[in-house]
Amino acid sequence: MTFPVDFSDRLKKLPPYLFVALDAAKRKARAEGKDIIDLGVGDPDLPTPTPIIEALAKAAKNPSNHRYALDQGLPELRRTIQEWFKKRFNVPLHADEEILPLIGSKEGLAHLPLGLVNPGDAVLIPDPCYPPYRSGVLFAGGQVISLPLLEKNDFKVDFTSIKRSSKKIKLLFLNYPNNPTGATADATFFDDAIDFCRRNHIILCHDAAYTEIAFGGHKPPSLFEHDGAKEVGVEFHSLSKTYNMTGWRIGFACGRREIIASLAKVKANIDSGIFQAIQLAGVEALKRPPAELAARNRIYEERRDILVEGLRKIGWKVPKPKASFYVWAPVPVKKRSSDFAASVLEKTGMVITPGVGFGKAGEGYIRMALTVSKERIQEACDRFQKLLG
Repeated sequence: MTFPVDFSDRLKKLPPYLFVALDAAKRKARAEGKDIIDLGVGDPDLPTPTPIIEALAKAAKNPSNHRYALDQGLPELRRTIQEWFKKRFNVPLHADEEILPLIGSKEGLAHLPLGLVNPGDAVLIPDPCYPPYRSGVLFAGGQVISLPLLEKNDFKVDFTSIKRSSKKIKLLFLNYPNNPTGATADATFFDDAIDFCRRNHIILCHDAAYTEIAFGGHKPPSLFEHDGAKEVGVEFHSLSKTYNMTGWRIGFACGRREIIASLAKVKANIDSGIFQAIQLAGVEALKRPPAELAARNRIYEERRDILVEGLRKIGWKVPKPKASFYVWAPVPVKKRSSDFAASVLEKTGMVITPGVGFGKAGEGYIRMALTVSKERIQEACDRFQKLLG
């Protein structure tokens, strides 16, 4: 006879992970024979550039790369990150104390609260948001205080609306260009964020995974281009979206050395670093010429224009994002976002993400990812027209 296994209280506090539910819905639809157009998960369909693959293959054949990796990451990778950051943002970083390679930025974002947040501490989290911000705080025993991202504020946090809490506020998460809304932030916004955190002794965590996906000459900034940022902040970058390497799992955190040290100590007790061959492939990725990223962005921009303009033609008021590969759109009918997404999948075979899956303030919106070909995006527009026309 088996005994019952009860999940921990911390797991019980978590809602089902959004993209697990989406995957289950896709599998069911495919089993029913539907021709699926997947606009749900932000997973680039474009291949990893060949020189990066070749760098991995070469490094994987070297037995010295088969052993445990250094927790801090290879010195060569940290120096390459340092050089990339200086060239891209004109910001100097200390390679040994202000940079920490990660097994993808997701794990770093989720683990950060374990090194900074005590049970009962409060953490300010935008709503809607990338789900690991919230789950990481709950795993650490923290209390989530949601900051609604409203369309009237261009989906930016309004620092003047944040009320004092009876709990100690330890951390603030931000993310621009934003997932899921595609919103961008200007210099004034970051200056306000830094000032708010400095005055209130709050650590600022900026998820910058989409700074390299932007259109029309827009160059999203780093937090550290702004005065005082290193006093309060840490920033997370990802090679996943920038170099079409989602499955490779490599990214990095950078910023104030004490914050980096806290995350490094958490990781030293949880993982054993990134496979060194992948780190060396990451070195190659960060050395790729900017022209390659520009060419990739033109593909996403063309897809964005086809989707947005196609939906506008059928009367759907869809904003055109300046960055990220997401289109955040109001639900065009009187339905909850989850019901609309389910109806779209059932009736058209298309996967879209309900906004409520990113937080309560996401209700009334859906997210579509530009991670299928322009032909399939055009077909998606045609299917929406049949559904809504």
